[in-house]
Amino acid sequence: MKHVYCIGELLIDFVAEKQGNDLSKANTFTKKAGGAPANVACAISKLGGNSKFVGCVGNDPFGTFLLNVLEENKVDISLTQRSKTFTTLAFVSLADDGERDFVFSRGADKKLVYNSGVKNDFKGNILHLGAATALLGGDLEKAYSRYFFDALTQDVFISFDPNYRGDLWKDEGDIFVKKCMPFIEKSDLCKFSLEEAQLLSGKKDLIEACHILHEVGAKVITITLGGEGTLVSTPETKHTIPSIEVVPVDTTGAGDAFIGCLLQQVSTLNDPREIVSNIELLLKMVERANKAGAITTTNYGAIPSLPDQKQLLSIE
Repeated sequence: MKHVYCIGELLIDFVAEKQGNDLSKANTFTKKAGGAPANVACAISKLGGNSKFVGCVGNDPFGTFLLNVLEENKVDISLTQRSKTFTTLAFVSLADDGERDFVFSRGADKKLVYNSGVKNDFKGNILHLGAATALLGGDLEKAYSRYFFDALTQDVFISFDPNYRGDLWKDEGDIFVKKCMPFIEKSDLCKFSLEEAQLLSGKKDLIEACHILHEVGAKVITITLGGEGTLVSTPETKHTIPSIEVVPVDTTGAGDAFIGCLLQQVSTLNDPREIVSNIELLLKMVERANKAGAITTTNYGAIPSLPDQKQLLSIE
């Protein structure tokens, strides 16, 4: 089984549970471990895969808490760094239907320093890039880009999730799109939300959006559509795979559970790029990943809600 290297942010989610979607009115927050790439790493390990997290947290109690959570979930944290800068925080509001919004207070995640010794470890494994904060400049973006280049030189299977957060980009969505394009061009697997697919392609129609993104270079595209399932697209074919019916309370981490479950399955293949040509295999994997995403929405907090193999098997 291959290792999946997950690069990006690890942070504290302060969740305003049952407070509605207006953070200005929230009085009570619950501390949760978060950060999309870290969620993906935990999703992989909880399903029996091998994941390594590459990122930076503060040398403070919050940073210690986050590293403890990853270790409890059997994620390899040997490549995680610590900084004097305070751990990054995100304040999360939840609407009645479980949809969420974020306000960020950035800190240590941007202090990740490139480690040249990691390059040789990539060969024969998988790289997952989550871009929520990684394209905002500074040391993190430099390290992120260099790891991406290292993976390309090692012919590594690359997964990319833009993790667009409007609060971080404000009126600079065009810059975000431009920075994502090299990753879309070279990645074997791209995971988008509906909003991301439309933003990155400039098209509202998802078939047109996929056509544009395949022209950029994306080989396999998955677009998560919440309760409607997932659109799976290759240059030759498109399928919508339904999800299972659940009552969502918190959608935070659902997309991360989906891509984590998908990558865990891909990591068991001798050649991960088999999913590019074997559409039947890909669709079966996506069907299972949809279930992982759905299960995650039925509880609060991304990482505690991630399913293990037993939970997935119970609904198969």
